[in-house]
Amino acid sequence: MQRQHNALSSEGVSQCLKLLSDTTRLLMLKFLKEKEYCVCELTAIFGMSQPGISQHLRKLKNAGLVRERREGQWRYYAIHPSGPEYALVRSILQQIDEKDGVLQTLRQKEVTVSCR
Repeated sequence: MQRQHNALSSEGVSQCLKLLSDTTRLLMLKFLKEKEYCVCELTAIFGMSQPGISQHLRKLKNAGLVRERREGQWRYYAIHPSGPEYALVRSILQQIDEKDGVLQTLRQKEVTVSCR
């Protein structure tokens, strides 16, 4: 049986699912799918320390799920739309209800964030 062009190995799917099994990383990807965020914005939205947010972002970046862009002292992150896992991640993120209480609470915090 031939593997589909963009299909992942069972190990690749398993690793991706392990990363997404953490609620913070899952919701972080939900935000990063929509637009680019600075670490300080994510810190305020998720109510976590900068090292905590950076640790989650490092795991997502090492897995190829997010990309990083530097601008002066700031680092901006967004979902990596051309990574091999993107189709799987996009499909999973679509399953999150926009009316989810946790997601709504985080979105309210987003409005008040400004790091510039």
